[in-house]
Amino acid sequence: MKYIKDLEEGHRLQGVYYCKSKLSTVTKNGKPYDSLILQDRTGVLDTKVWDPNSQGIAEYDAGDFIDVTGEVVIFNNAKQAKLTRIRKAAEGEYDPADYMPVSKKDIGEMYAKLLQLVDSIGDPFLKKLLDAFFREEEFAASFKKASAAKTVHHGFIGGLLEHSLSVAELCDHMCGKYPVLKRDLLVSAALLHDIGKTRELSAFPENDYTDEGQLLGHIVMGAMMVSERAVAIPDFPQQLKTDLEHCIVAHHGELEFGSPKKPALIEALALSLADNMDAKIETFTEVLENNERSGWLGFSKFLDSNVRRT
Repeated sequence: MKYIKDLEEGHRLQGVYYCKSKLSTVTKNGKPYDSLILQDRTGVLDTKVWDPNSQGIAEYDAGDFIDVTGEVVIFNNAKQAKLTRIRKAAEGEYDPADYMPVSKKDIGEMYAKLLQLVDSIGDPFLKKLLDAFFREEEFAASFKKASAAKTVHHGFIGGLLEHSLSVAELCDHMCGKYPVLKRDLLVSAALLHDIGKTRELSAFPENDYTDEGQLLGHIVMGAMMVSERAVAIPDFPQQLKTDLEHCIVAHHGELEFGSPKKPALIEALALSLADNMDAKIETFTEVLENNERSGWLGFSKFLDSNVRRT
């Protein structure tokens, strides 16, 4: 079996992969076909089964580990596979750890850095709130394993931790550059801005939207989670709670990007800029990592641009 990141046009695809999703549909001419997303720990691969009723295609579903045979092609400047044989793999034919993407950075080291930032917060109410999340065993375990996205950026185990730490470090740096920023509020908001993703997305291997995630989204859920724990802290200042919640609900910056409110506080603006910067840099990095060609790499819908390797 070859890892997805190592596949190139013309390669034979053979081995066991995780079937992340399966959609049975029809072409414009009414011919049935299946559209799959295959996954291993190096990435995902758009995959098609153009003759799903053939003898070589056995019964399988999304969430199964499947043994496949096919060919890798290039479609719209992206890798895609065409499968001719599929069977559901039996336990013992695969190691689940080979199919779950994980951060390249050490999760324990990242969490230790996060706790150092928590301990640097001087405001006693914000410190208690952060401790209530990040030093609570069940939440910490969930946060360490969560991804920051389904597909766009940091879509791997430890991705939420990696993204949140990076955004908080960027915000900490901004506070040294711009003294007008209230560091305790901004860094606290940065650490908490995406906590709703622990409920919006299910754990790997599914890493898919939960019912709650579909109906509410991580921004609303994150603000609710902060409110729930803040009101449990005696005498937590109402204005501080509201300011923190505003930073969370405004962190996508624009209404069309999913924020219920645009930034009205300078800390909320700073957080939205740091969040966008880290997400976009990671998205571009993943485009480069998933394409070994030099020069122009084609159009990226997530970056809304034709991109080139320098």
